[in-house]
Parts: sequence; structure tokens; C-alpha cells
Amino acid sequence: EMTKTPSLMMMDLNSFMEEAEAEEKHVNELEERERLNQQQRRLASGALLQEMKNITDAADASETVLLQGFNWESHQAGKGNWYGVVESKVEMFADMGITDIWLPPCSQSVAPQGYLPSQLFNLDASAYGKKDQLKQLLAAMRQKGIRGMADIVINHRCGDQQDEQGRWNVFTTTGIESRKSFAGVMDWQGWAITLGDKFSDGTGERGPGQYDDKFDAAPDIDHGNKKVQQSIAIWLRWLRLDVGFDAWRFDFVKGYGAEYVGLYCKKSHPSWAVGELWLDMRYDDSGLCYDQNEHRQNTINWINATDKESAAFDFTTKGILQEACRNTQYWRLKDSDGKPPGLLGWMPTHAVTFLDNHDTGSTQAHWPFPGDKVLVGYAYLLTHPGIPSIFWDHVCDWGEDCRARIKALLKLRQKAEIKVDAKVKILCADAELYIAEIGEPAALRVALGPRHSEADGAWQMGANGNDYKVWISKSKTS
Repeated sequence: EMTKTPSLMMMDLNSFMEEAEAEEKHVNELEERERLNQQQRRLASGALLQEMKNITDAADASETVLLQGFNWESHQAGKGNWYGVVESKVEMFADMGITDIWLPPCSQSVAPQGYLPSQLFNLDASAYGKKDQLKQLLAAMRQKGIRGMADIVINHRCGDQQDEQGRWNVFTTTGIESRKSFAGVMDWQGWAITLGDKFSDGTGERGPGQYDDKFDAAPDIDHGNKKVQQSIAIWLRWLRLDVGFDAWRFDFVKGYGAEYVGLYCKKSHPSWAVGELWLDMRYDDSGLCYDQNEHRQNTINWINATDKESAAFDFTTKGILQEACRNTQYWRLKDSDGKPPGLLGWMPTHAVTFLDNHDTGSTQAHWPFPGDKVLVGYAYLLTHPGIPSIFWDHVCDWGEDCRARIKALLKLRQKAEIKVDAKVKILCADAELYIAEIGEPAALRVALGPRHSEADGAWQMGANGNDYKVWISKSKTS
């Protein structure tokens, strides 16, 4: 009998070599990242950006699965180290097939949730934990092949000092005193605020853009100002090179121009980026209107205005899908051209689909997905094109059964090799039943709704639950 001691004779040599090459690439990237971190204020920006581009592992949208790694109460639940809570679950997330984790805003903030940031370089004053704890989490994620996505809150910034008139519009670079070359990078005053804002001292260069939404709780930042642009670009590069983030989630992007999101991506080279463009959907006296083409077109306009540097959360799909599930109106899931009715039906390569986040769900529950239909929702998102995003609560707080069912759907998506722009053939979309086949040739078949549905012998049952069934083509199981 052969010994049970592992040996090269018992290993798959190709697999071993692939793992060794991946680890060597990982180590080389870390060394190069640290070298650029030390030189980033010495190198000319053009040379630095080229070198950052060379070490950026661009995300494959067809393989990307995002997890929102927090909810509205995580700043309290972590008891000062939410990063440690996430780190304790990294292996579980990797096993599920998560490729990216969106972490909460990491800078010092007037509000503990992080969305009223002030000292952007000060990561030790965050309610979620210290900078070293964050870096440790990101390193643990990277070891498991998971990218870290930073929550970039730059529409507004809270001053940490007052001007002579008592307005909170003096901003400092607190938090990076040990790096002398960064001195004054984030030292702003009233000139950085849009004209007309209640915190403005009148020295700014311009007012808000034509389509910019106002955020009254904090000074609105003028992103047309060149020094503001330079400061934010330096901060983003520092988040990548020093802290270890790979991707960006831009908060409240309807508050400033999409072109600036594109600019900041070009100045920091993330693996990928997504913006939160939460726009009002169209309603009439009967409720949510069937036709939401204007809503998704506005989202596409925003993506295009970033020069396609950023994807966008698919709020159109969320709004339609939750209405269809809540009211048993599955006819909503097919538009007038026979396509999916959300952003994923028109521009799936840049559509990040989701059911809930810290605003729409969690304890805020501003626009929640119906709780008893969450798995029906994931049966739709995880079989269809786009880049799926999963909410922390559904994986970590709703019990083992819910997590196992989401994992099963994720594994089917991966096994079926569903692409970000996979073809969707909708076979039925009436009040009580939605049936679609995804892929070309079809690799997954999904049925949603209370009415019974079956599949022929070319399909094998992959996952099922209350009001949903998913089959996988037998050609993908052989």
C-alpha cells in the first residue's frame, strides 16, 4: 500500500505548476506594488501610471462575482474591528466563488458608517477598524484570489476645521504625517467647494453641474478644480499601492459629473469600477410602470460619459424584479423587444445586478427586496448576464440554508460558464411563470413563479426552491 504522505508522484503536475506560477506572480506583484508605493510621489505621474497599469490585473467581467462585505450596522457589529469579522469568513467566501468584496468606506468620518468622510488619509479613526487591520484583511483576501473594492465617497467631504465665519470648510491631510512627500496633498479650503453651497466662502471656481444632485449634509466638492482632481488621484493611488485595494465603488455618483469618475479611474488604474447611480423610476397611479427604458438609458448615458471606465449598479433590474416577485407579475421580466427589461438587457457588460444593499435593505430598508422572494431573485440574477452582486445579510445573517442555496446557484453559473453578455431567450413571461434559457447554445434554464414547469431530457435539475427551478444542460455536466 502506498504511503498516505503527499508527494509529487501523487499530485497533478500541471495543477502544481499552475499554482506555483500563480504564487510567483502574486509575490512579484506585491513587491512591485510596494516599490511603486515608495516612489509614487517621486515618479512623474505619467511614468507612475504606466507602471501601475503594468501591474493591474484587469477583472474578467464574465468571472466576476461581487459581495458587499458589510451592512448599515457593521460599524457596531464589528466592535471596532469589522475587518476582522470579514477576514474570518474569507475562506468561506472563496469557496462560494466570490471574486471581489466591496468593503465599507475606510476613512475617518463624521458619521460612523463612513459616508461623511473628512480626513481621507486617516484610516485609523474609522469605526470599522485600524489601517493595519484593513491591510491584513486585504492580504488575506488576495491570498484566496479575492480582490478588495474600496467605497469611494468623494461627492462631498466634511471639513475638520472652521473658517473665520464658522463654516466647516477647512480640510487637512491628517493621517499620513509619516510620509513627508504627501504633506498638504489634501489641504483644501473654501475654493474646493461648489459655489452656492452653504459651506462655500465664494472663492470656488464653479457651481454644481446641470444634472448634479445636491447633498445637503456636507460640503459639495468641485471636481472640476484641478487641485481637487490631483489630490483625489493621489489618494486613490495610495489606496491601491499602500493599502492594497484593487477596485472602486463610487458612491452617490449623481452628485458630480460622470467624466470625473472616468478621469479618476484613468489616474489610478483599478481592476474595475462600479458607480451607484440611484435614479427615480417611473410610476403612475397603478404603481411601477412597465416601460423603464428611460431609466436604463440614463444609466447607459452615465456609463458612456465615464468613457466606459466604470460599470453601474443595475437599479432598473432591481426595481422591476422585486415588483415582479412581490406581486406575481412575471410578465414584467420581458420588455417589448423580448429582452430582459433592465440595464442587463441593453448593456450587460457594464451592469452590476443586485437585490439589496446597505441603503435599500439592512436596517435602513429604504427600498427592500421582498424577504420571502430573495432566493427567487438570486435565481434570476445568478443565471442571467451581467455582473452579479450578493448582499452580506443574505449570505451571513440569514442562516446556513439561504447561504447554501445561493452557493448552489453560483456553482451552476460557473459550471455553465455563463458570460457577462450571454444570450437570453425568454420562452414565457406571464403573470405566474417566467422561463428563460441562457447562453448560446443554452447552458442554463430557469423557471420563476408559482406555476409548475418542467424541462426535457436535455436538461438536468441543478437547483430548486420555493417558486424557482434551475436546470443545467447535460452537455455541461459530462
